[in-house]
Amino acid sequence: MSLKAFHIIFILVSTALAIGFGIWAIREYLRKDDPFTLVIGVGSLVSAVVLVVYGGWFLRKLRGVSYL
Repeated sequence: MSLKAFHIIFILVSTALAIGFGIWAIREYLRKDDPFTLVIGVGSLVSAVVLVVYGGWFLRKLRGVSYL
C-alpha cells in the first residue's frame, strides 16, 4: 500500500470518527444539557468538514501520483 493510499484511508476513517463523535456529543448535550458536550460536538463536526476539504485538496494535489 502506498503512502498516498494510506493517507486517503486515514482521512476517510478520521472523518467518519469525527462525524460519529460529533453526533454522539450533540445527543449527549440534548440528554444532559451540558454546554461542554455541545462545544466538543460542534467542534468535532467542524473538524470533519475541514478533513473533507483537506482530502479534496490532497487528491487534487497528487492527482498524477499512482496509488501503488
